[in-house]
Amino acid sequence: MVTANRNALLIRKATASDAETILAGIRMIGDHLGTPHKISATAEDFRRYGFGPSPAFEVLIAEIDSAFAGLCLYFASFSTWRGKPGAYIQDLVVDTAFRGTGVAEALLRQTARHVRDKGGVYLRLSVDAENLTARHFYERVGLLHQPEEHIHAIYGDAFDALAGLDESGV
Repeated sequence: MVTANRNALLIRKATASDAETILAGIRMIGDHLGTPHKISATAEDFRRYGFGPSPAFEVLIAEIDSAFAGLCLYFASFSTWRGKPGAYIQDLVVDTAFRGTGVAEALLRQTARHVRDKGGVYLRLSVDAENLTARHFYERVGLLHQPEEHIHAIYGDAFDALAGLDESGV
């Protein structure tokens, strides 16, 4: 296990040139969960949707001594009940060489600062039900499970069918 020197940890905003690194980080998650076959994203997808005039997400990249240590990919959201903006963390990953060194917590703290600087007041995320290590980590740093909520989603052909139910656009 590598011990991170706090002075050597750098967290920076990703640029379009980081698309391959972002994809590699996402693939680390798929490998960790035993579901690499579920990842169909490409580096071009990250370049296309994450950078430019209307990015769909932001990414913070952690580096230790110039080596990739982890990333946090998030995007803006809005709570209609709170009447305030926040962010949804889609992915948080730390390279296995740097796990247990504080990288994940540093990424979350920096993400919270970025969100707060834009007027945000909360972070949300979901975690794979089988990922007990991540669940315990999130609870330890204050992101608590919300038992009154359940995530519902629709993808692929089912999404296309739903979008095409009413051709009038209504």
